[in-house]
Amino acid sequence: MKFEIRGDKLLITEAIKNYVEEKLSRLDKYLEKPDEITAKITLKARGNKQKIEVTIPINSLTLRNEEEHNDLYAAIDIVVDKLERQVIKSKTKIQSKALKLKNVGFNFENVEDEKEETKKIVRRKKLDMKPMSEEEAILQMNMLNHDFFIFQDSETDYINVLYKRKDGNYGIIETK
Repeated sequence: MKFEIRGDKLLITEAIKNYVEEKLSRLDKYLEKPDEITAKITLKARGNKQKIEVTIPINSLTLRNEEEHNDLYAAIDIVVDKLERQVIKSKTKIQSKALKLKNVGFNFENVEDEKEETKKIVRRKKLDMKPMSEEEAILQMNMLNHDFFIFQDSETDYINVLYKRKDGNYGIIETK
């Protein structure tokens, strides 16, 4: 695998570069043609926190993950573990799609079968939507102590999803 490593407010030393390349090379065994794939890695520093973002485009799929930690090397380890679990967990889904798509770009010989956990819907909830502003939705979400809130925007009448971001700010998904 080839690597494009870039630093955002962080100097990329040779030691950091070698560590990232060594850890991400673990994923090569899951790829059919790792030499043709370029992983894009961004390392950022924010205060005393370091963040790594990894994006690996593979034919019709994209592996992506990010991790923030006080220790950059720990963040790198965690994000590589997450990416590896992502590949293993999606194995059966990707294989069934691969039959349809052909040439997806994964080599499944090195992936162990993971026991498929059957997830089911255990709760269903009905909502009464009353039109409200974004500010009212934030207030409601915080009063309920939820990470997201579904509401009907009073200006557009569209159903929107308000969510709390990792950085403490809010995001809105707007429907049409």
